[in-house]
Parts: sequence; C-alpha cells; structure tokens
Amino acid sequence: MTNTPIQQDTVIQPTTGNPDAATDEELLRQLADAHGVGTSFYGWDGLQHNVSPTTLIQVMGALGVAADSNRQIEAALVEAELAPWRLMLPPAVVVQEGMTAAVHVHVRDGSPARLTISLEDGTELAAAQQEDWAPPRDVDGVPTGRATFEVPAGLPLGWHSLTAESDGVTATATLAVVPAKLQTAAQLEERRGWGLATQLYSVRSKRSWGIGDFADLADLAALAGARGADYVLVNPLHAADPVPPVQASPYSPSTRRFFNPLYIRVEAIPELAYVKPRKRATLDRLVDQVHALNKNAERLDRDKIFAAKLAALELLHTVKPSPARQRAFEEFCREAGPGLDDFALWCAIREDRSPDDPFWQDPAATLGSPKVESMRQALADRIGFHRWLQWICDEQLESAQAVAKRSGMRLGVVHDLAVGADLSSADAWTLRSSFAPGVSVGAPPDMYNQLGQNWNQPPWHPVRLAEAGYAPLRAMLSTVLRHAGGIRVDHILGLFRLWWVPAGNSASDGAYVRYDHEALIGILALEAHRAGAVVIGEDLGVFEPWVRDYLAARGILGTSILWFEYDGDSPLPPERYRTQALASVNTHDLPPTAGYLAGDHVELRGQLGLLERSVAEERAEHEASLDKMMGLLRERGLLPAGFDDGDGGQTLGEEQVIEALHRLLALAPSVLLGVALVDAVGERRVQNQPGTTSEVYPNWQVPLADEHGRAVLIDDLDANPRFNSLLEAVDEAVRARPRIEA
Repeated sequence: MTNTPIQQDTVIQPTTGNPDAATDEELLRQLADAHGVGTSFYGWDGLQHNVSPTTLIQVMGALGVAADSNRQIEAALVEAELAPWRLMLPPAVVVQEGMTAAVHVHVRDGSPARLTISLEDGTELAAAQQEDWAPPRDVDGVPTGRATFEVPAGLPLGWHSLTAESDGVTATATLAVVPAKLQTAAQLEERRGWGLATQLYSVRSKRSWGIGDFADLADLAALAGARGADYVLVNPLHAADPVPPVQASPYSPSTRRFFNPLYIRVEAIPELAYVKPRKRATLDRLVDQVHALNKNAERLDRDKIFAAKLAALELLHTVKPSPARQRAFEEFCREAGPGLDDFALWCAIREDRSPDDPFWQDPAATLGSPKVESMRQALADRIGFHRWLQWICDEQLESAQAVAKRSGMRLGVVHDLAVGADLSSADAWTLRSSFAPGVSVGAPPDMYNQLGQNWNQPPWHPVRLAEAGYAPLRAMLSTVLRHAGGIRVDHILGLFRLWWVPAGNSASDGAYVRYDHEALIGILALEAHRAGAVVIGEDLGVFEPWVRDYLAARGILGTSILWFEYDGDSPLPPERYRTQALASVNTHDLPPTAGYLAGDHVELRGQLGLLERSVAEERAEHEASLDKMMGLLRERGLLPAGFDDGDGGQTLGEEQVIEALHRLLALAPSVLLGVALVDAVGERRVQNQPGTTSEVYPNWQVPLADEHGRAVLIDDLDANPRFNSLLEAVDEAVRARPRIEA
C-alpha cells in the first residue's frame, strides 16, 4: 500500500507476464469502478491508500472480468455497459414498502411487451408501462429496445415475482417488497432492555457433555430472565464439520444456514425413553467418557465430545419414532426443502473425505452431476441421519426460545450471524455458483489487527447472488431466525462492501468490493420482520460515516463498545451514545473486563508478535486510556471516595470497577445494554485473539471460569454473589432510566 497517488499514465505489467498485454492504469480503474471494486480506501490511520494494480486485476478476475491487457479492459468496459441490455428482465428487484420501482424490459426494438406481477398469495397484477424512451442498442446484431414498467406502491411485504412477455418469449425475476424501516425494536424505545452475552460452548452445567448445549442455553435464559434480562446473545451456532476433527471457531462454519449438532442435549431427545437396556448401557458409557470434562477449566475438547455425542445420536436415530414425531420430522424436511437435502448430502460425503480432497474441486462432482446424484442414492441412510440431526437441533432451539420467553424475556435468544462460511465448507460446495472464486474475505489493517485479517471465507458474488434471486441469503436468514428474538450480524458492513483478498496475497493486499446494500439490508429487514426479530449490526472498525445513519434509518441497531467510544482523546460521555444501539463494555475479541483492566491483551499481543511498536509503548497508551476512563467514573460519582488514583488512596477491587463501568454505560440512551457473562463471574481470558491460529492461542476453546481459574457451571450461578451483584446493578440502573431521550 502507498499513500502517494499513482500517476494516471502509469503502465501496469500484467499477471501473465506477456509484455504485449501491458495495461493503462486509468482504464483499469474505470473498469474496477464500473464493477464496484474500490481503487482506494481510507484506513484506520485516516489516510487514503491506493489499491495496487495487480490486486485490481486479481479481484476483477474473481468477478469473471478479464483485465490483463488494454484490449481486454476496453472490451470489458463496453460489455459492462451492454450487460443489462442482454437481459429481458433484471435478475431481481428489491423495492421498499410504499415505494414504486421502475423495471426495464429489454425486447427486440419495436416489439410490444407486458409485465405481470405475481404476489405470494397468488394474486396477479398487470404493471403499467411508463414513458421512458431510450435509444435502441445493437446487442450482438439484434436491435434491442427498452420498455419501462412501474412496480406500484402499496404492494404487500413479501417475496413475489415478475414475468415479462414479448413475441412469445418470457422471462421471470424475483420481486421482494421489503420494510422501509424495521419496526421490531420500537418496543425498546418505550422501555430499554438488557441481556447477557456469552459463548454457549463455554457455558456448561452438571448435565453437559463437557460443552455447553441447547438445554444449557434454556437454563441460562431462565436464570437471566428471572433477574430482569430481556435476551441472551450467543455465539454463532452454525454447523461445523460433520465429524471430528472440527473447526473450533464458530465464525468459520461449514454453513451459516443450519446448526451444529454438537450443541444437542442427548437426554432431551424423546426417543431416549425407548432405548433398549443394552443400548442404554452403551449410551451411559459414552456419557462417562466426557462427563468429567465439565470440570476442566483449561481447554474444551470438542473432538472427544463430538465423537461421543455422534455415537449416542446414531444410537438414538435407530429408535423408530412415533407416528406423530415421524410426521413432524417429515414436515420439517419439507419446509427446509432442497437446501437441507444438499447440506445433508455434503455431510454424508464429507464424513469420508478430507477438506482438501480433490473431489470438492472436481468439475464433474458438482450438485446435479451424474456422479453426485449417484452418491446421493448410495448415501441415502447417512443423508437421512444428518437431516434428522437438524430436526433435533430445531426442536431444542424452539424449546430454548420458549423457556426464554416464559422467563419474562421480551426478545429471548439472539443469534449471531457469521460473516461467511469456510473455504472448504458445505456452503462453498452447495452454493458454489453464488460465490466468487479465488478470493477470500478479510479486513484491512486496523488499530487492533495491524497486519490485517484473512478469514478464509469465500464472498458472495454480487451479480450471481442477484441472479439467484437472493434465494441463498433468504433461506439462510429465515432458518436462523426461525426460533429467535433477534440476530446480531457480525461485520454488517459486509452488506455494503467486503474486503476481498486474492489467494496468495497478504491480508493487507486486498480491495473493497461494493454490494447492493439497498437489496441486502432490505432482505435482512424483511426476514426479521417476518420472524418478529430485532436486528443488531456489528458496525465496528473501518467504515464510511454515512453507514451508521443509514442502518438506523432502516430500523437496525448498531453496536457501541465502551472502550472504543471516544471523543478525540477522551471517553465519550454516555449521554452522547447512539440511541439505536446495543451498548456493552467489551467484546469477545478483547479480554473480559477484568483482563482488560489489567492490560492482559497488551501482553498477549506482544508475546504473539502482533504489535508494530513495543509492549511498553502499548501499555503506556493503554494505561493512559484507563486513567481517563477512571476519571470519568469518578466525575460521575460511580467510584467511592478514596479510590486509588495514584496518590495512595484506598484500592478498589476489580469487581467494583466492573460494576461502575456498567452503571456508567446504563446512563447512555442506547435501547439495549449488554452484559458479558465472563464479566459476571470474573473470567480474565480472551475467547479469541484476532490474527492468530489455534497453534499459538486456544481461540474459541476457553471454558467459563472465575477469577481463580475454576470452572463455573450454570448450576453455580444462582448462588454466585458476583453474578447476582452485577446483574442486580445493571437491572437497577436500567430500570431507573427506562427511557432516555437521545
């Protein structure tokens, strides 16, 4: 990267090494802009950085646009202008409720055209043609004209379709009518709420199989709801690998649509009651293998636990269900449709093939190919097992949400949506046509990850996703929201633009690619509306200033983290926080507050080589920042007199400081307040250190423990003084100001 603008007459050598294919940079940048590829960006340092020409060529290649020579670029520029005229209809139209939309229908010049709107309920409407003449274009020797029709205002929210007809030729397209503003968070403007945030896998009980599960989620929701909480926000519960070894990170799943059977509570499956004694003895032995792991406070053993659970689940799958349960299973499969069948097929194949098996990249081994369809028949039993696992997940999530609502929670379970799925994932194989090849998603350098990040996840191809009528996105969202009161969208800025890193490049050597955010945000709002769910966008990091205002106008909450909210060099006064936001003290990418106060993250990042300056310099800056925050707490009267400010006064315990920080946050007008469960029990260890692998730090493998490093179980929370004190303080502070005008 460089901060010096590149001269417009610069000549770029092509990636092919052919000197005759040298390209003019200005033409290349015009082409990149035409396809939504950013040629520069503003970094966390506030400076403008130019994207290297080579990277632009690589990213254009991932979009299917050849740009290795001036000839290719000039041809691609012409094609970019001509491409819409090749289509009779645009692949998809997304319009806000109450608004009209112009739809262009391309036909042979002079031929009449008509456009029909088919609503979800079967109603058909004729769209009115508008006066919007445009000169005809020559499309591959065919004189082509454009007729413009209006999608009228007043259509109901939902998924509809468009059909164009002309000279006996027809074309169809998806029409989505989406909320102009999602209203599900309106209740929070009348009465603010708070809730717990946790990594479910780390929260265990005496009944767990060494890892937190859906029944533990229900119990935690019941405990928190009884103390006034309105929600429990959990890590992504997306499915990982179908067999051990499994990916530890919940943010690198095999699919974002379906759920991880690792979280199933075996004993909650009704068929357990009908297991024969010999098989029940086998199941009891499996429990004995993992039960002691509940007390391990050092590291979770997902592989051992999942192997034992799979054996138990396979045993239960052999029990014939009652007629009522069999019909319920069949109805679940019918509603989930081909997406579930394809995911279960991937699971069945993946059981015997490694992620790097050439099979996954074999052009003859794609969905629908004779080879794969033959495997679908041969693996029918295993496919049935994996479909059944998803049904059990669905049942137990439904139960957890019901428990949460009965406990008094207004939202209940709030799910977390990862940015994407792994490069070797089920999504990457089953939805291959909707992803861009040869690139992965990441993030440019920022103050906490100064080398940038590569998340090894394929990005949606903007055009191909639209050509699919946004069906993959719709199916994913509707499934995740099926039994949820809310959804947190990790890196929601990715619905506006994503940092694409070409294969082989460093994380910092990428480019932003723009998406149709009006369509993507609209679809997110539509599915949340249908589920009655609140949407929280994780809008941290490098972003364009207008994005937050746009999200608020669409009814989507933002995210405010106490340690990141600053006004110049001083902590932002809580009264100036955003109203439409979830505010919390910390995030899972930082240590729990006890560890943050001690500067644990500075030492850890220094040990792992993630700093660009000395540990001493980083620590000095961190301590200066803490001093300012403590000053704000004292100014607001949230720390008692005599607190040690360096003058030898009485030292205050970290527990009191953590409560004071949460009381400070409760002064903000933000409609939701988050309390990390780790802060309520004294845990110090960070769950995830960005920029590292499991070989150097146990990311996503840290069980819940207290300040002494002892395992904390859900069974212990009811009588835990620290847990009860913090939750009581937060509930009291929020109820004291149930509604604060911004």
